[in-house]
Amino acid sequence: MAKKGRVFSGARPTGRQHLGNYLGAMLNYVALQEDYDCIYCIVDVHALTTLETTLDLRQNTYEMALDWLAVGIRPEESIVFVQSHVPQVMELHTYLSMVTPLGKLTDLPTFKEKAREQPHNVNYGLVGYPVLMTADIVLYKADVVPVGVDQAPHLEFARETVRSFNHRYNTQVLIEPQMKVTQVPKVIGIDGQQKMSKSLNNHIELAATPEETRQRVMQMVTDPQRIRRSDPGNPAVCNVFSMHKIFSSPEQVEMVNTECRRAGIGCVDCKKLFAENLNNHLLPFRQRREEISKNPDYVWDVLKDGAKRAGQIAEATMVEVRQAIGLP
Repeated sequence: MAKKGRVFSGARPTGRQHLGNYLGAMLNYVALQEDYDCIYCIVDVHALTTLETTLDLRQNTYEMALDWLAVGIRPEESIVFVQSHVPQVMELHTYLSMVTPLGKLTDLPTFKEKAREQPHNVNYGLVGYPVLMTADIVLYKADVVPVGVDQAPHLEFARETVRSFNHRYNTQVLIEPQMKVTQVPKVIGIDGQQKMSKSLNNHIELAATPEETRQRVMQMVTDPQRIRRSDPGNPAVCNVFSMHKIFSSPEQVEMVNTECRRAGIGCVDCKKLFAENLNNHLLPFRQRREEISKNPDYVWDVLKDGAKRAGQIAEATMVEVRQAIGLP
């Protein structure tokens, strides 16, 4: 079947993936393979803009790739690779930076946010992050980039940069990527307040054992107004109920909705049911992950092969780019 086009997406190497990564990106990565040629990149160079130590970088890259493969990304048809393994992206980043006004970079909301978060480490790479992101996308002539709404300004920036480059050098070498807005659910962590995040330690790892998963689920914050078992609850404000809607059967969701409101089910039983359903859902993933992890070389071989295939596309693009610029 003919594919609709080429998708590019990248993610920072954060190690073992959690439920937020799974619902927000990984399931979408797998689904896109049906209709598109997919290129998925672990963006280790981007990670350097915020990392203060790289001791875990290699292991985190491996763990992330392992999770991607276990969830169903098919390396025989999709390209999976590590950003720094295709050095042409650095060259293109440099050329694109020549057509990028500094003010445009410092005006981006994500830069302002990061600068507030790490005022002691506002580095040159952090300012230029969107230029490198643009290079990631256009180097592989991706037609489509799946993004959450919060990333839309970066993709619009990429499109503007392509137009600037093509205008400056009177060429059509680079193509403007189209945005495919994905409905990224905001997955709340077990604290019931903040977005699920490893740094906040409010996450549930996909590769956790069933018992570890149960323990994390039992820590989940429920309806704060429900103090005693006999108090009626409000599922609409309960994070556990929002997860039931994803991982439990329609009959169970209806049962929890009804029984919680009349105190027919307590929060402990509600969480036990969710933990059981989550573990059942993740069982095939965990089995595949364990199988793949028996041969760690396989994961690195996939990434090496991906870099080789990505590198061929990248170099073909760079030949055109160098010619368009008129480099001697």
